[in-house]
Amino acid sequence: MKNLHGILLVLFSMAAFSVEDAFIKVLTASLPVGQVLICLGFGGAAVFAALTGPAGWRRIGAALAVRQVALRSLAEAVAAVSFVTALSLVPISTVAAVFQATPLAVTAGAALVFGEAVGWRRWGAVGAGFAGVLMILRPGLEGFRPEAGLVLVTVAAIALRDLVTRRIPAEVPSLAVSFHGFFALVVAGGLLLVLGPAPAAITATAGAQIGAAILCGTAGYYAIVAAMRDADASALMPFRYARLVFSLAIGVAVFAERPDAMTLAGAALILAAAFYTYLRERKVARTAVAA
Repeated sequence: MKNLHGILLVLFSMAAFSVEDAFIKVLTASLPVGQVLICLGFGGAAVFAALTGPAGWRRIGAALAVRQVALRSLAEAVAAVSFVTALSLVPISTVAAVFQATPLAVTAGAALVFGEAVGWRRWGAVGAGFAGVLMILRPGLEGFRPEAGLVLVTVAAIALRDLVTRRIPAEVPSLAVSFHGFFALVVAGGLLLVLGPAPAAITATAGAQIGAAILCGTAGYYAIVAAMRDADASALMPFRYARLVFSLAIGVAVFAERPDAMTLAGAALILAAAFYTYLRERKVARTAVAA
């Protein structure tokens, strides 16, 4: 029952994140990336502070002293800057396709950073998945979009974030973890505004779009944190690929995007590699339990 609940939370969060991405893409057409990050960060942090209530504010402060929470917040800031910048420059369908390599990066990170055993089959799947990324980015070929490489920075940062999330002590509330994740966006956005374009005036329409993005982002964010902490990661991983489906639909319906055959083939290769990795990890886990 816990896994079913986690799966539903993941599907909800993927849909919410895809809608949030669409609002962010629209907002970055008129507002600097740093300003968008500050708005999203303040809004999200305020929501989670309100949900925690005065009695929980001390626990929010104490959570930052936990090494894993601090590292997770840093990874969140790097991921947000690179992802929002990519959304402002690249079609949402391309960003979503490359982003699907995240589970493969998690597998590689678990082996390289945390010393988990990963066999040659899964390493082969990781290599195949990143070959799919190259098919989408097409370095050295016509249609190459170097700015799409920013999504690879996001993938690495999100992989680190997810790996660290699994190691946060159980006594640290998910609300506190989520608060610090959003507040990291405020810090990152502030640095971008200092180094880059000055803030622009926010119209009533942009204000409504910011509010909608905050609503989608906070709901999806808390759902994925709760799912990752309460259910088996292996059961949840395949359902994170639903974000690509939602994003492709939004790209076509809202932004009139038409992904070419190479992009779709690369996305399919990434999904196939990631799903094989998931199946192989489950088999390895069952063998370990049986032994």
